[in-house]
Amino acid sequence: QVQLVESGGGLVQAGGSLRLSCAASGRTFSNYVVGWFRQAPGKEREFVMAISRSGSSTIYSDSVKGRFTISRDNAKNTVYLQMNGLKPEDTAVYCCAANTQGLYSLGRDPTIYDYWGQGTQVTVSS
Repeated sequence: QVQLVESGGGLVQAGGSLRLSCAASGRTFSNYVVGWFRQAPGKEREFVMAISRSGSSTIYSDSVKGRFTISRDNAKNTVYLQMNGLKPEDTAVYCCAANTQGLYSLGRDPTIYDYWGQGTQVTVSS
C-alpha cells in the first residue's frame, strides 16, 4: 500500500509562488512515476506535470509551461511542484498520483496512476 500526502497549498495573489510537496510512503519510491493533477470546481481533472523515476525526464501541460517545475528527492520520498507566476485560473485542488506498476516512464493519462493523494487547495486571487 502506498500513501501520498500533499502539502503546501494556500492562498496567494496573482503573480505569486507556491511550492507543493507530495510525500510518499513505501521503500520503493524511486520506482514510482509521479504526476500532479488539478481540478477546479465544475471542471474536469486536468494533468499538470509528471516526473520519471529518476527525475531525469518530465512532461507538462501547455497551461503551465514556463511557470511550473517538478522535481523529486528520492532520498526523502518526496516530489515537489514549484509554481511561479500563478494566475487565478490556476485555482484548483492539486493532487499527486503515483504509478507503481513499472509499465510507464511518464504519462498524462490519469488512469495509469494507481495511487492518489487527498489533494491540497491552491487559491490564486486577482
